[in-house]
Amino acid sequence: MNSKGASTSGGDGTRDSSAPRRNSKKPKYSKFTQQELPACKPILTPAWIITSFALVGLVFVPIGLASLSASEQVVEIVDRYDIDCIPEQFQKNQLAYIQNSETNKTCTRNLIVPKKMNSPVYVYYQLDNFYQNHRRYVKSRSDKQLRSTAYEQVTDSCKPEDKANGSAIVPCGLIAWSLFNDTYKFSLDSKVLEVNKKNIAWKSDQDHKFGSDVYPKNFQSGELIGGAKLNASIPLSEQEDLIVWMRTAALPTFRKLYGKIEVDLELNDKITVVIQNNYNTYGFGGKKKLVLSTTTWIGGKNDFLGVAYLTVGGMCLFLAICFVLLYVFKPRTLGDPSYLSWNRNAAGHPS
Repeated sequence: MNSKGASTSGGDGTRDSSAPRRNSKKPKYSKFTQQELPACKPILTPAWIITSFALVGLVFVPIGLASLSASEQVVEIVDRYDIDCIPEQFQKNQLAYIQNSETNKTCTRNLIVPKKMNSPVYVYYQLDNFYQNHRRYVKSRSDKQLRSTAYEQVTDSCKPEDKANGSAIVPCGLIAWSLFNDTYKFSLDSKVLEVNKKNIAWKSDQDHKFGSDVYPKNFQSGELIGGAKLNASIPLSEQEDLIVWMRTAALPTFRKLYGKIEVDLELNDKITVVIQNNYNTYGFGGKKKLVLSTTTWIGGKNDFLGVAYLTVGGMCLFLAICFVLLYVFKPRTLGDPSYLSWNRNAAGHPS
C-alpha cells in the first residue's frame, strides 16, 4: 500500500472517517443551509383577521379621500384641436393637408378659464394612439452618442435614421426624428402670455444623458423629414424639448410638458391660442390635445389613485364587518394551539 493510501485508511483496510474528504460537494452545516432558522408562525385567529382588515381599511379610506380631494382642486383645460384645425376643404383628406408644405397650418383657438388658476400653469401637449413604447421605436436611439462627441459615429441602432449625406446624424434614431413640432402662442386681452420653457426636463437627464459638448448635426437634412428641427448652435443638454420627448412614454396616451405660464389666470379669462398645426397624427389615427393645468401636492388631475385607495379600503372594511358578523352568529371552536408540532417540541413534549 502506498503512502497516500496509508494516510487515509486504517490498519484493517477501512477508511479513516476522521480524515477530511477532498472534493466533497456537501455544504458546510449551518442552520441557514439546513433551513433551521427560527421562523414566525402566526396563528390566524378571528381577532387577528378582523383587526388586520379593519386597520387597512381605516388607513386606506382617509388616504383615498385626501387624494380625491387634491385631484378635484386641480383646474384643467383640455382642448382637442387636431380636427377643428383642418380647413373645411381638407376635412375628407386630412393627410394631404398635413403633408403639403404649402398649406397654412395656423389655427386660432379660444379657451375660457373655468376657475382661477394659480401660477405656475403648466402647458402640456397630449397625444393619443401614439405607441412610444413600441420595441423597435424605443431601441432606435444611441445613448452613447447623446452623451459624448467621442461616440458620434455610434449609430448602428438608429437605422434608418442613422446617416445623412454620408455622415452620422446627431441625434440619430426614430425617437429624435419624430420630435413633436406643433407650437403654441398664448395671449390674454391682447397681451402676450409668455411660456417659460426652462426647467421642463429632468435635471438628471440634462446632466447625465445629454452631453453639453454634443451639438445637432445633419438632423432633419436627409430625404425623410420627420418632426421638429433643432438649433445646431445649442448643445443637446440645453434643448429641453428634445430631452422631454426622448423620455418615452409607457402608454399610447400620454402628456408631455411644453412649458409654464407664470402668471395667475382669473375666472372667465379668455385666452387666445395661436397654434401651428404641424405634427402628423392623421396618418395613424392619433389625436392631439392642448392641456393647461395647475397642480397640487399629489401632482396633476388623476382620480385613479384616490379611487384605488377607496376601493381597497372599502373592501377591507366590508370584509372586517362580514367576519365580525360571522364570528358573532356562527362562531367556530378554536383548537388548542399547544398541540401544534412546533409548540409541543418547544415545550419538551414528545412529537
